[in-house]
Amino acid sequence: MPTHNEANSLVPSARQFGWAWVGLALSLGTHLADEALTDFLSVYNPAVEAIWQRLPWVPLPSLSFAVWLSGLILLVTILLLLAPSAFQGSRWLVWLAYPLGLIMLLNGLGHFAGTLYLGRAMPGVYSSPLLLGTAPLLLTQAGKLKTTKTR
Repeated sequence: MPTHNEANSLVPSARQFGWAWVGLALSLGTHLADEALTDFLSVYNPAVEAIWQRLPWVPLPSLSFAVWLSGLILLVTILLLLAPSAFQGSRWLVWLAYPLGLIMLLNGLGHFAGTLYLGRAMPGVYSSPLLLGTAPLLLTQAGKLKTTKTR
């Protein structure tokens, strides 16, 4: 059982993890709005079709606007609803932060790579720096909290 001082030392780390979690959720919400306003699916769906022609076994969904938007709004809402648990340093959220942070980091990088490939600004590229800033922060804070909690 942790001593009083050890229990208090978890509070700042959990708070920082909670703010990193909220920051990523809000960044994703902003990124979603950016993609929706710049017609992301007009680039995504044709890319999926091209990938299917070459690699038919790759499980990439072709999406309608309503399904895509609803799904991502639901994801952002769930992430925000989990924020109180993040501020408490919930162990399972710390573990969830790793794949979430990595996916969001790759998402942000993918928009820059797509922009270079297309030779024009890809939908969602303007908000990608938010993901590239908050995803590593979440990963860092998860690592600190995991290290602190396992001592």
